Amino acid sequence: MKVLRSSALTLALAYLALGLIALASFAAPLWYSWHAMLDRAMSEVLQTDAQRLSEVYRREGVEGLKGYIDTRVAHPVLSGDHLLLFTDSNLRPIAGNVSAWPATVPAAAGSYTISMPIDGQPSRVAVMVAPLPDGHRLLVSRDTTRWLPLERRFWYALGGAVAMLCVFGILGGVLIRRELMTRVQTVQQTISAIMQGDLTHRLPTQSSGDELNTLSQTINRMLAQIEQLVHGVRNVSNAIAHDLRTPLAELRARLEELSLTRPTSEHTFAEIDAAVADVDRVIGIFNALLRLAEIDSGMRRSGFVAVDMAEVAAAAVEFYQPAAELTGSRLQLVQQGPAPVRGDRVLLAQALSNLIDNALKYTPSNGDIVVSVQRRPDHLVQVTVADSGPGIAAADRLKVIERFYRGDASRGTPGVGLGLSVVDAVARLHGTILQLEDNRPGLRASFALMQDTRPVAQARREPQQEAEVRHEPVYL
Repeated sequence: MKVLRSSALTLALAYLALGLIALASFAAPLWYSWHAMLDRAMSEVLQTDAQRLSEVYRREGVEGLKGYIDTRVAHPVLSGDHLLLFTDSNLRPIAGNVSAWPATVPAAAGSYTISMPIDGQPSRVAVMVAPLPDGHRLLVSRDTTRWLPLERRFWYALGGAVAMLCVFGILGGVLIRRELMTRVQTVQQTISAIMQGDLTHRLPTQSSGDELNTLSQTINRMLAQIEQLVHGVRNVSNAIAHDLRTPLAELRARLEELSLTRPTSEHTFAEIDAAVADVDRVIGIFNALLRLAEIDSGMRRSGFVAVDMAEVAAAAVEFYQPAAELTGSRLQLVQQGPAPVRGDRVLLAQALSNLIDNALKYTPSNGDIVVSVQRRPDHLVQVTVADSGPGIAAADRLKVIERFYRGDASRGTPGVGLGLSVVDAVARLHGTILQLEDNRPGLRASFALMQDTRPVAQARREPQQEAEVRHEPVYL
């Protein structure tokens, strides 16, 4: 029963049925053409005979035609399967090899097909009736049963073709099912291994390039992506646990010390302020993760409006200018007038702020940080933050955008490694990517946005959206 429910066998049987239908569609016109050609040829032969005998009657009269017919039917070679009958006006036989006028044949002129016994055997006979002067009748006919062997051979050949088609169709169905079941069992084994937790398994692929091989390659790419996502989630979970443990441990230690030592009010409030800072740090991590989840979901894309990136960059540089002066760095803005784009103003401001804050952390005193917004000829707006710090090694540039990743150079700086992840997520939300390049010295971070051809003046921000624009970084 399981074999009968096999999709491969069902498909093979369906193709077998289509083959039989095609064979019948080929045989039916051939059979019709054969009979039409035979009937036409027989009619032409009978008509020729009738004309020849009518000509003899016109030349030689009744006796002449009688003698001609008697001579013809008496000769075996000339008679053969020919049936001739010459009658008077009352259909009484005058000459011929038919004893009486067939009851199923009308006396009127025309062509007919009847069944009549010949040599004691029922036969199919083609008949033509030709009227003669003085009411005489001429019946010319031929026995068509001699074509039956050829007709039987046609049916035998057709039956043999059907039998061979059925045999090869069923055999092909069994072979196809066996091949497909082998591939399916391999897929089942791989999926079972993956379900048990081994994400390294992949479906075997072949060099044939067939549909199943293409499907296996697609599934393998999906499995690789799933494995990467699972490892990413696992790494993020480990990173969250590691980064939350430190502030929570510090918070618990402070609270435990306050509970045991009962210090003075001044020391108590100082510890409370430090505890609040630890809690704020934890809340900041969760806020950053929620922001990343919101960006990844694409919900903010529906609220895209016209934004002037030159205005956003000027506000960000103005906000970070005091911090740059404190560190002795030179922060400057390079722009060429309005740079209209379409996007989320809050997220673009957040991304630019993260890049500037990251540059301020790693740029040494008397270093340079350049924020530039340029309109390119290909209708893109290039946003770039370049610094003169230590930069990022080429091998680490793809890793630094991973969540919670922190390189060796950032071990002593505050943050948990989410800043560049937020920037990359914002860039992808706006249909672009974050590019990290060597500034020689330093790091050059940039992303390109599609230029908006509509005037920026059309953009209207709601009051609550205006209040959301903040330049504080998300834990770089």
